[in-house]
Amino acid sequence: MEDLGRIHQLIISIWGYNLTFNLELIMMTWIVIGILLVFGYLSRKNSGRIPNPLQILGELLVSTFYGLTEDALDKESAKKYGPLSCALFMFLLMSNWLGIIPHLEEPTKDLNTPLSLGLMGFFIAHYAGIKAKGIKVYVRSYFEPIFFMMPLNLIGELAKVVSISFRLFGNIMGGSIIILVISYLSYSLILPPFLNAFFGLFVGTVQAFVFTMLTIVYISVQVK
Repeated sequence: MEDLGRIHQLIISIWGYNLTFNLELIMMTWIVIGILLVFGYLSRKNSGRIPNPLQILGELLVSTFYGLTEDALDKESAKKYGPLSCALFMFLLMSNWLGIIPHLEEPTKDLNTPLSLGLMGFFIAHYAGIKAKGIKVYVRSYFEPIFFMMPLNLIGELAKVVSISFRLFGNIMGGSIIILVISYLSYSLILPPFLNAFFGLFVGTVQAFVFTMLTIVYISVQVK
């Protein structure tokens, strides 16, 4: 219980400004990246007509998210944004699942991770919109259906970043707190395996999928 709220930070002063780094978040994020790199290498290694289990899993993920991206956008755009959706889902899935392993924590329970990914999706969506429509049509869309709706349309776009980021952060952080509190109340004699499975596997998978699909939908709204 005493671990709740404890953060190991590295503070570096540069020209009078303090730069604060969350060491646990950085380490956990690199563990997720390392796991995904190993998974990619092993699934690609010895690939052939008779696929190994990891190759089957990799091809299933790629084909599924490529197809979902094609449904949301179109066949041509899927070639561009399909790899993004697949990589984003795999990173979020592994990040959400990491807390199941003892002594490891989910990078997504720190707001910096989902907020960074939300901002990334926001900028990609609006860049794609400008590229597809042109800057004049893109700017004019904020003044529709009538010009004084512009502030509301602008707030609506910014709210998407807050919504998508805090949804993921709240679900993962809330699950971690519930597991920690129940473990403390039961004196850690009974580790709640059901809660770990529910919040880690089920909620983690659902939230990774929702975040990925919302990012693709935001791109689709801007492009079409």
